[in-house]
Amino acid sequence: MKHHLWYLLFLVLLTCVGCAQQKDIGIVQDLPVEAVEEPGDAMDMMLADDFYDEDDNALCEAHTFNDPLEPINRFFFEFNDKLYYWFLKPVNKAYTAVLPIELRFSFGNFVVNLSAPIRFLNNLLQGKVYDAGIVLSRFLINSTLGVYGFGDPALVDFGLEPKPEDFGQTLAVWGVGEGVYLCLPVIGPSNVRDSFGFAADAYTHPMVYFVDDIWVSAGYYAGSRINLLSLNPDLYEDLKAYALDPYVSMRQVYLDSRRNRVDDLKLKQRCDNDFK
Repeated sequence: MKHHLWYLLFLVLLTCVGCAQQKDIGIVQDLPVEAVEEPGDAMDMMLADDFYDEDDNALCEAHTFNDPLEPINRFFFEFNDKLYYWFLKPVNKAYTAVLPIELRFSFGNFVVNLSAPIRFLNNLLQGKVYDAGIVLSRFLINSTLGVYGFGDPALVDFGLEPKPEDFGQTLAVWGVGEGVYLCLPVIGPSNVRDSFGFAADAYTHPMVYFVDDIWVSAGYYAGSRINLLSLNPDLYEDLKAYALDPYVSMRQVYLDSRRNRVDDLKLKQRCDNDFK
């Protein structure tokens, strides 16, 4: 148990490259490295009135935010911003110069494949049995034909697309509210619900149980985050270049992305009911 607590601490510290260069932990970590999305534009807060119908209210709610800790969050956003420019960006340049793009893509596929138990469990917990089967199939195919996950024949040859789910999404499907917005030091954008989900996902990652050396585990997580950054080096700087207030833009990009991922099951359930 003591080792597990240390692993969790290192995962929290190293699994994300920070608020300053990532928009959504879940999407970036679970999708193939080729599928990272472009950042969206900052959205102003919208307020519903009594004349909106149900869909209008849902749309309006999607662009609201709960950020009573904004002064503290802005402080940590600036901290992460400095961390990005003073440390992560130089390390990323050196890493990119040493390793060719093909090797970095392969390592990214390996990281995604190794975290398959997280996606498998959360698909089951959300009632997505079919998607859980796809996750399991992808893991078996990529671990064998893909040579331990360094390739992705499940997608290329079999057309099995990733089904990224995490425990933060599971809590949302179960009806748990997202709570206040948080920008955490090193970790980056989050909220209360996703922070608890993040810790739960950490305990379902195979590295916690199959690696006894804490420094090997820490090196793996740090390397995976640097590798991800090397595949998307301009994401954060592009967002800053077009944002009047980078903090506001990062917050809304994160909230919109997380809410869209949570709503996919609700939309599917609604469509299924419409066809019954």
